[in-house]
Formats: sequence, C-alpha cells, structure tokens
Amino acid sequence: MSKELSISKKLNLFNERDFSHIKTQGIKYAGSKLKIIPYILESIKDLEIKTILDGFSGSTRVSQALAQAGYNVVSNDTACWSEVCAKCFLLSKKDKKYYQNILDELNSLKGRNGWFTKHYGGDKAMKVKMPFQIKNTRKLDAIRDRIDELKLNDIDKSVVLTSLLFALDAVDSTLGHFVSYLSKWSKRSHNDLMLKVPELKKTNGKHKVLREDIFDVIKNNTFDLAYFDPPYGSNNEKMPPSRVRYSSYYHIWTSVVKNDKPTLFGKVNRREDTRDLISASIFEEFRKNESGNFIAMEAIKRMVQETKARYILLSYSSGGRATKKELEQIFEGTGKILKIIEIDYKKNIMATMSWTNEWINSDGEHKEYLFLMEKSANKCNALTENNKRKVLLDNITPPLTA
Repeated sequence: MSKELSISKKLNLFNERDFSHIKTQGIKYAGSKLKIIPYILESIKDLEIKTILDGFSGSTRVSQALAQAGYNVVSNDTACWSEVCAKCFLLSKKDKKYYQNILDELNSLKGRNGWFTKHYGGDKAMKVKMPFQIKNTRKLDAIRDRIDELKLNDIDKSVVLTSLLFALDAVDSTLGHFVSYLSKWSKRSHNDLMLKVPELKKTNGKHKVLREDIFDVIKNNTFDLAYFDPPYGSNNEKMPPSRVRYSSYYHIWTSVVKNDKPTLFGKVNRREDTRDLISASIFEEFRKNESGNFIAMEAIKRMVQETKARYILLSYSSGGRATKKELEQIFEGTGKILKIIEIDYKKNIMATMSWTNEWINSDGEHKEYLFLMEKSANKCNALTENNKRKVLLDNITPPLTA
C-alpha cells in the first residue's frame, strides 16, 4: 500500500470541489480508510461545522485529511501507536531540518543484538518465520534505546517514533499485521531500515489528541460532527470468543512505541496484554445479549445516542454484523438520516442511497457505506449553549504514557 494518498485533478471523483492537496501517510493497516477519504470529505463539505471528532483514528489518515481540509480535529484512539502518529501529524510545529538532524544521528547508529532482535529478527534462511530480517531488528534495537536517551519532548518524540514505525513498515515481511508472518521473505524485507522525516503539513485548525475510551470522550466533550469507524464484530456465526482481537494485529507497534520489553506468548510472540480475553473491544463482541441483540450493535447504538454533536458520520462495511433493521434501530428516535453513501470501488463511483431494496439486496456483498445523520435538537447538547462544553483545542498534551 502506498504511504501517501494523492487525489489528482484527473482522478478527482467529484466535480464541485478539488481535494488534490490532501495527502496522508500511514502504516499498512487492515482498517485503513485510505480509499474512503475523498468520500468522507465530499459528504461533509456543505455542512456548517468546524470541530470534528475522529473517534477511532487508527492509522490517523482520516484525522490528517480532515486537518488538511481546514477543520479543527480531535483525534482519539486507545492504541498508543495511533496516539503517536496523531501527535506527529496534528501537533508538530518544527521544520523538517530539525527532525532531519535527529534522524541522521539515528540512521548512523551501528546495529546491535537486543530485545527486538531476539524476538522478531530472522536470518536469511528463514528457519523460523519472523516479521523482520535480523539486520533491521539490530538497527531497531540501537535506534529505539537511543530515542529514549535523547529526552525529546512529547511531540518531537512522536515525530521520531512515527518515522521509525514507517521505516519498519517499509521493510516488514507480513501481510500488514502481526498475527502471522510470511513463509518466505518479502522483497521489501531485504532493504535496509532507513528513517525519513514524515510529510508534516501545516494546517489552519486547532487540534487535540486523546487516548481514551470512546464513551469517556463523548461524555466529556461536544463537537460539531463526530466520525465513527469502530472495529465491527465478525459476521461469522462460528467465530469463537477467544479469537484474535483487532488490537492484537499491531502488537509490535505497541512494543516499539512503549519500548517496555514485555512478556510474550504464542508463535508470533504477542504481548501478554494482547491476549484475546484481555484486549477485546465491546465493538468486536459478536455474541447476543439476554434480549437477543448483538452486543456490538447495542454499543454502537449507545455511542450514537450519547454523542453530543449535531452531526454523526458512521462508516460501515457490509461484511460486519449489522442488518438493515438493526441500523434503523440505532438511528430511530435519535435523529434523521441525511445521506447514505454506498462506495463501489470496482466502479469507482459514489451513489446516494435510501432505505430501499437496494440496501437489502446489498447483503452478502462487500461494500463500504457512510451514514450521515443529523441529531434531533432535544437529543443533542451541542445545540444548546447553556450546557455546551467545547473540547479544549490547544497543543498542551499530557506526556506520552506507557
């Protein structure tokens, strides 16, 4: 996957507005919204909004795009590596030369055997499947410890760590996650690890980065629009409750950011704190509650109802758990649907849909949907000035936590 999104005028999907200046960067990511970014921007461009919550920011591509489009962005995710990427792209202010000097020093370090090499470095013969060749994990061991020794401030450290994540992503031997590794070295894995300065874009908005449970975020803040793309539960009826959870896919990125050298388990050396029954998200819970409703869908319903925003934009993949009836129940009594957008990547088109047989007949096909809803005034505290508590949009953030 390309590390950069660029929508040229020639390939622009829309006639009314050009998004060719929007360029984002990110790691290979199973939940990436790289392709959906132009549709998101198009769907909200006519709304009178300033502050947007990206509630499950992941690789932060959507947060980056919204910031570059001129919005105030609140980027939230529970993953520490997502927090690092968000601070890099939304909060950094220094010029490229400052970071280049730091990266030059790190790139010049001589590799050595350390914790990452012991657990994730493989030799050329591939006797044991590993995500990186040993020459690159040796470099990683030297670089990661040196980063801590530099005593950088939180934001500068986030830029450097993001550079390291991107460099590792460019030389891995995986399919884009770390729950299984390729049986033969990928072509890119033979390249040498090299840190480069991320493409830092100047934006006009004021941004904030959070790493909190989404229900705490929506309880304590209000927004003009909230964009949600939660990790939906599987639609496989036979999926066991001990399956690999979404957060476990990126356990190595967590270890790179924290550098805490945790206890590991399993064939792919996962972190102990990513065990399936520990790291589960309620949005991945495919089982039903006592009322016969899917727990994951009840969580989405609660999230939509409790969010204090005039507008909500919800991403949904037809491979997920929801049915037409359950999605209707989520929005019922909360507000009204303004747009339902079906994205057909094969045809490269965007179509606005209604609650018709078109939606029903789309079941079984893997398509992407965007639901834009306007909440009823009596359901939305963001519309009443007396109890409106705007999120603090400043660049003062807590220290990078372990």
